[in-house]
Amino acid sequence: MSEISRRLSVLELSQRILEMARTGVYRESVFEAFQPVATKQQIRQAIRHAKQFGLHSIAPMRDAELGTYYQLDQVKFDSLKSTFSSSLPLAEEDVFQRMTEAIVTIRLMLMVAGSSAIALLGMGLFCLVSGHPGIGWGVVSGATGAIGTWVLQKSLAKKLL
Repeated sequence: MSEISRRLSVLELSQRILEMARTGVYRESVFEAFQPVATKQQIRQAIRHAKQFGLHSIAPMRDAELGTYYQLDQVKFDSLKSTFSSSLPLAEEDVFQRMTEAIVTIRLMLMVAGSSAIALLGMGLFCLVSGHPGIGWGVVSGATGAIGTWVLQKSLAKKLL
């Protein structure tokens, strides 16, 4: 079966988009190149998938007719190359469902970590007020570390959320 007569998967499209982006490519050129072998929706999904592996837009090079200009971040791509081929074993709908579940899970984990750290701080302050300064200061210092860790996790997760 010739390449033009068969449809490409999102993974194959992503690989080819990343290859094109090594030297730079406009969004409309991507659509034109893959129009015979994929739908616009599949190409959009492939672009979203490729962004996870180093595809990024260059805002100053945006063109009114050709759209967004994409380039490949080679360093990021090289670091994630081993996970690329195994990153899309499921149907596209399943991948988006899994991403949604992952985001919800991360938000839940951040909420639990933050509320636990704040509760720990409250317990430490209660110990200080109730006349147990040794335990109180120990719990407050532990709470301070937990809050610091929570703030760091929240700032790292902000990119994803």
